[in-house]
Amino acid sequence: MESKSKVLQKLFLSTLYLSAFTFGGGYVIVTLMKKKFVDEYHWIEENEMLDLVAIAQSSPGPIAVNGAIVVGYKLAGALAAIIGTIIPPFLIISVISVCYQAFRDNFFVSQMLEGMQAGVGAVIASVTYEMGAGVVKEKDPLSLVILVCAFAAACFFKVNVIYIVLVCGAIGAVRTILAKRRGAK
Repeated sequence: MESKSKVLQKLFLSTLYLSAFTFGGGYVIVTLMKKKFVDEYHWIEENEMLDLVAIAQSSPGPIAVNGAIVVGYKLAGALAAIIGTIIPPFLIISVISVCYQAFRDNFFVSQMLEGMQAGVGAVIASVTYEMGAGVVKEKDPLSLVILVCAFAAACFFKVNVIYIVLVCGAIGAVRTILAKRRGAK
C-alpha cells in the first residue's frame, strides 16, 4: 500500500488535473473520478463509488466539490481533494471575469463552447450507461425496480428530483435496517 503522503499527492494532482480539463459540470468530473479512482488506481470499489456519488448528489452545493469531498474523505484526504478541485475553476473564472467583454462576443469562443456541449452530453450518457449497467449486473430485483421507477418518475412524470432522491434514500435506509436485523438473527 502506498504511503499516506503519496496517496494525498496523487489525490491532489488527480483532482487538480480532472478539474482543470473537465467541461460540462459536476456529472462529467464524477465520471472521470470514477475512471481514475476505481478503474485506474483501484482505491475504491465500483459499488462504493456509486454510493459516494449518491451522497455527493444529495448534498447541497456543486456536485464536483461534493464528489471530491466524499472521495477525499474515503481516502483520508478531503482537504487535498477539495483544494485540487476548486483551484482550476477559480483561476479560470478569475481570468474570464477580467476578460469578459472580449470573450462575450467572440465567435470562436462561442463555437468552441457549443462543440464542447456535444462532448459533455456523450460523457454523461456514457456514465449513465456504465452506472446503470452495474445495477443491472447485480440482478437485484428491488434495485432494478427502483432504477426503472426513478427513471420513469423523472423523465415521464416530471417528478421533482428532490422527491425521487428522498424516496430512494428512504427505501435504501429501510432496506439497510432490514438487512442488519436479518443478519443479527
